[in-house]
Amino acid sequence: MNKTLTVALTCATIAGAMIAATPSQAQMGGGVRQLGAGQQPEKKPQYVPGAKAQEKVFPLGTTWTAVSLNGKNFSGGDRPSFIIDAQYRARGYGGCNTFAATAFPLREQHLAVGPLAITKKSCDKALGATEQAFFVALRTAGAWDIVGSQLVIKSQGGELRFDRSL
Repeated sequence: MNKTLTVALTCATIAGAMIAATPSQAQMGGGVRQLGAGQQPEKKPQYVPGAKAQEKVFPLGTTWTAVSLNGKNFSGGDRPSFIIDAQYRARGYGGCNTFAATAFPLREQHLAVGPLAITKKSCDKALGATEQAFFVALRTAGAWDIVGSQLVIKSQGGELRFDRSL
């Protein structure tokens, strides 16, 4: 009798689980799937509080034009710009001189920029100072992020914001 009662309760439990399928499962045709011997139910990914979101990938091969440094907009048509190619070579324009360096996007959205090789063109004093501040901020880059459509590089020298160039 105990064996018969156990089998009946097990069958009732299984039938109840099949009836209790959520409406979304029934609408999607998912329902409750019967598993064959030795099969495990599929495990769906679940939200885990505190888990890190998937890391962003630095956009190599994209040219970026500087918008601002520490909230102060770059003016004129000769705004600084740069690109990092697939071989991790950075090159660009500081507003007066061109530059080249190695640059490595690192884990957790960090960026390491090597020493800059800069041309020695004579520049207006104000433009030279702005260019120097741009080079210091780029050279000391620590972290980067994509915010909206802008690239933001944070460094010891401040925060650089860039727009994607065409």
